[in-house]
Amino acid sequence: MAAFSIWRHPRPRGAEGRCVGGRTDLPVDPRKAKRLAHRIRTHARRHGLAREVATSPLARAADVGRWLRRWGFRWQVDAALAEMDFGAWDGRPWASLPRAEFDRWMADFRGFGFDGGETLDALLARAAAWQPPCALAVGHAGWINARRWAGAPLTPATWPRPPRYGERVDLR
Repeated sequence: MAAFSIWRHPRPRGAEGRCVGGRTDLPVDPRKAKRLAHRIRTHARRHGLAREVATSPLARAADVGRWLRRWGFRWQVDAALAEMDFGAWDGRPWASLPRAEFDRWMADFRGFGFDGGETLDALLARAAAWQPPCALAVGHAGWINARRWAGAPLTPATWPRPPRYGERVDLR
């Protein structure tokens, strides 16, 4: 499997305190998208990488791809890079979710479907199956964590911390 670098998108507007996944398409500050695109362009130049990037279709990642396209990169939008779909929870304030619902998720961490969304097992499979079309990508924390998961026992306590907004993670 080919190595690639993936950056977590810039901090989206309106995400604070909300369950934000693949159905909630929040915008990012255009300056932050441009700043991350510049860092990716510099990384590509420094490492002699092709001017190609794949991004999630969600605006918080795709806006970075749009900047790179303006600067001559070939940009590919790939739905397989989207964040986990939190179903009925997606976009809702975390504080509005009944404790019993949260407990249902913790009791079935990998198999819980968020009332119409995607299970963690489905995200793990989607991320593991993705074949990078190029060496550069922009995506989401949940997807990145799913891709880098080493297959050890997975519980809420062992799920890795999310990468910071704009952080680069090198993967295979």
